[in-house]
Amino acid sequence: MFSAKLRTLVVSTALLAGSVSLPAWADETPYTTQNLNEQLVMANLWMQASAEFKALSYQAFNLAQMRFDHFASTHNGDKKIAIVVDADETIIDNSPYEAWLVGRNEGYSGKTWGEWMNAAEAKALPGAVEFLNYAANKGAEVFYITNRKMVGLEGTRKNLAELGFPDVDDAHLMLRTTTSDKEARRLKVAEKYDIALFMGDNLNDFSSAFKTKSLTESYAAVEKNKALFGTKFIMLPNPTYGDWEGKVYDGNWGASAAEKDKMRKAHLDPWQPKQ
Repeated sequence: MFSAKLRTLVVSTALLAGSVSLPAWADETPYTTQNLNEQLVMANLWMQASAEFKALSYQAFNLAQMRFDHFASTHNGDKKIAIVVDADETIIDNSPYEAWLVGRNEGYSGKTWGEWMNAAEAKALPGAVEFLNYAANKGAEVFYITNRKMVGLEGTRKNLAELGFPDVDDAHLMLRTTTSDKEARRLKVAEKYDIALFMGDNLNDFSSAFKTKSLTESYAAVEKNKALFGTKFIMLPNPTYGDWEGKVYDGNWGASAAEKDKMRKAHLDPWQPKQ
């Protein structure tokens, strides 16, 4: 394997000579994070430009309202009703941050994500503000169980409040403290409330049943709990990131850009045309 400096020297010499053909390896450039970020283009374009994405968002919140109304009309418990929602890609849209990565040779980082949270510029997903205020006006309380870290609390609070979401206070904003596992926070809400709905873009937003280590285990968990989707669990579309991606990498988030590209493509199921 040639060093980068030697590779540059040989290529430059060949180009200056004019008539010298480049070695076969000379046009091989390293696969960078910038290259990998190009794979974000279609997912972000769909989220930001397609009417279909907006339609799916409205569909999710329309369904949520129907399920909430059914729950409220049949509720006879002593506890108040609550709705538990994730934040990112469930009620607010962070696609501008993902789109910002396109063309850059850097991936997600706590630093830049923190700057994005503090900017408080995420927009509400279509239908989110209307539905949650509808439920709040009917007497339900909304809890935001998000894996945004506490460093982003003030930016998150400002963002949600300015968008007009209800119950944006310390009692209802449940950010990540010691663990990304949301089960303890869900159980804390369940101590005093009957939860009508869970809404999220990630299976781990719903139940510890989805705390799996592999894609195969995730598939099995979905099959086992399929009756809850559209009834108790409302899923929002997010093609840009999620826990599922780590399972594609077998948990190796530290893999190189080239390795991630290879692992992503290895999970594709391409058409095999007949010869």
